[in-house]
Amino acid sequence: MRMTDQRRVIARVLQAAIDHPDVEELHRRANAIDNRISISTVYRTVKLFEDAGIIERHDFRDGRSRYETVNDEHHDHLIDVRSGEVIEFRSEDIERLQELVARELGFQLVGHRLELYAVPLGEDKRHR
Repeated sequence: MRMTDQRRVIARVLQAAIDHPDVEELHRRANAIDNRISISTVYRTVKLFEDAGIIERHDFRDGRSRYETVNDEHHDHLIDVRSGEVIEFRSEDIERLQELVARELGFQLVGHRLELYAVPLGEDKRHR
């Protein structure tokens, strides 16, 4: 893939993100660095990066695709359904349990994606 200046800016924005921005947010951040970057350039670049395995797309049930760079360390996500905040975490207990479930069902686990949807404690007493 040819790395144009605009793609470099978008790549730097993605790499610097500590959240999981959608295309519109990526465009806002990239455009603040280089105002020649159009929303269509961001859409095309995100697709190229996703196809190349550089970034991963998530759908956290909020109606928009959100992105993060792919790294070697596996993690899962907890999504606050009230605020939309995405919290990354890793749990060795969950990892072991998933391996155990796959083995008990006669499979070898080769990958997984875990998303937990939650509300802060004490905010939703109606559903207890």
